[in-house]
Amino acid sequence: MPRYDYRCRACGSTFELNRPMAEANAPAPCPDGHGDTVKLLSTVAVTGTASGGSAPRPSSGGGGGGCCGGGCCG
Repeated sequence: MPRYDYRCRACGSTFELNRPMAEANAPAPCPDGHGDTVKLLSTVAVTGTASGGSAPRPSSGGGGGGCCGGGCCG
């Protein structure tokens, strides 16, 4: 389930909520009870891979070499 960040305009606190995408724009009351909140633009940082190794290398298309499928580089 996606996590959304919000900021309370009344007290300035930021908080996050896990909610379905269909409810992303629904009102989100502040944990301190204030109702005047705004959803923040979130950024996503992705690091590493699931296997812990390096990213897979693209295939060269057939054979050795790295240009035009490996046929033009001696």
